[in-house]
Amino acid sequence: MRTQEVIRRPLITEKSTVQREETNIIAFEVHRDANKIEVKKAVEAQFKVKVAEVRVARVHGKVRRQGRYAGRRPDWKKAWVRLVEGEKQIEFFEGM
Repeated sequence: MRTQEVIRRPLITEKSTVQREETNIIAFEVHRDANKIEVKKAVEAQFKVKVAEVRVARVHGKVRRQGRYAGRRPDWKKAWVRLVEGEKQIEFFEGM
């Protein structure tokens, strides 16, 4: 898998923002087939930072209804990436 395909998007939530500021941990939505090693290589290549640790979790899609029809959101994978101490922060909204 190419490194450009691994990271789908950053997860910008209240909890992930606090984690990023206090503990240097950044959350991403990643490709479902990506493993920890691929996530680490992709973050280091795209953002030019050193990664200390990667944790991943599979998230099951929710069942959604529209009237009597039921559908399902797709399953996805979440990754928490901890940067090395003293490493620069990744700014997602720089230049805005």
